[in-house]
Amino acid sequence: EASGSKVNVDSVLNAVQENFRMKNDTLDYYRDFFANNPDRIFLPGDDEAFFDTLFHRMEADSGIVRVLHYGDSQIEMDRISTQLRDSLQSRFGGIGTGMFPVLSNVPSASIQRAASGGFVQYTMYGDSTTQRAGHNRYGIMAQVVQMSGGGAINLRATRNKTAPERTKTFQTVTLLYGRAGGGFRARAVSDTIKPTAAIKRLDSGTTLMSWDFGKPVDKARITLEGNAEIYGMSADGDEGVAVDNIPLRGCSGTIFSRISKPLMAESVELEDVGLIILQFGGNYMPVANSSEVISSYCTKIAEQIQYFHEAAPGAKILFIGPSDMGTSRNGRIVTRPRLPEMVDSLKATALRNDAAYWDLFRMMGGENSMVQWVKHNPPYAGADYTHFTPAGAEKVGDALSRTLLTYYDWYCLKKQ
Repeated sequence: EASGSKVNVDSVLNAVQENFRMKNDTLDYYRDFFANNPDRIFLPGDDEAFFDTLFHRMEADSGIVRVLHYGDSQIEMDRISTQLRDSLQSRFGGIGTGMFPVLSNVPSASIQRAASGGFVQYTMYGDSTTQRAGHNRYGIMAQVVQMSGGGAINLRATRNKTAPERTKTFQTVTLLYGRAGGGFRARAVSDTIKPTAAIKRLDSGTTLMSWDFGKPVDKARITLEGNAEIYGMSADGDEGVAVDNIPLRGCSGTIFSRISKPLMAESVELEDVGLIILQFGGNYMPVANSSEVISSYCTKIAEQIQYFHEAAPGAKILFIGPSDMGTSRNGRIVTRPRLPEMVDSLKATALRNDAAYWDLFRMMGGENSMVQWVKHNPPYAGADYTHFTPAGAEKVGDALSRTLLTYYDWYCLKKQ
């Protein structure tokens, strides 16, 4: 029988709603929110201007600002990213689904892709069934597709009725690749529209090729010839914000520093990345059985944050720690031992390394809240007491979005 100190999920979520509804643009409201609200984002050195440069870029009308949302299986199928994308695009403009790999064993909820031809995918994460490359050029999505001889990729935006309208079309398609040879060529077509490719190429050969269809479309076909390493592709608008959902199943977020830093830096520069979200920690909980183990994990996380500071000096970093996770003890489901310690250690690590921190564990209601998320009708989490259901992920995504936009409202208020 699952129990524990009862957390009323609806009360918790209603409180989240209320916290955002009370806004009356007074300095007191924001000061109180930043200091006391359980849903707030913790900022390094309590610097309320931490996100200002990001918001300034998002407001500018030139091109696209990318948000990379890395996470473990908690964000698969575009969970949590969907709400963040829709909220940011409704505020700053933009359509489409963001960046995705050419090949993936995890379907996306936002775009269908079918690739045929000489493509082989190598990933840095996953179990023994996934192939590793004999090099470290995995790129911005922690995977690389080696193309030999050519191939074709068909894209179709989601038709899912529940998907946000903005993901049902896109206007530009991009291809991020390097080491091209064998007379490399790429063409894009949507119905009868055959745009000319715009090319941004760095000295190393890393290239961003993009096609603008001139209006929103819901499908496209990319035909490729030759050989290349393909690091990612995207379906976006022609301006605004793009949010890329990058789930790394089974990963605890310590792999990034093994990716070629020059390649990551080039990718971030070509893609105009403004915010990097790292949502990890849950996969490490089963082995986090002592303070020493947690401390050693946090040291590795600090290395990843520093890696991104060096590879993406213009981007802000936001770390999201683990949710509450239940485990069985004496026939009852309770919060995993040491999870609160893990959360607090990750928060301290992020803030010490100039990254912001959002406390998902406490946003849910803290200790023993997962049991109540599972019991909720409809269920907000699955029977593994670890993963959110789509309905629960939507609640988390909404809370994250509203929190981030509260900082934007504050930024706007300060400018007046």
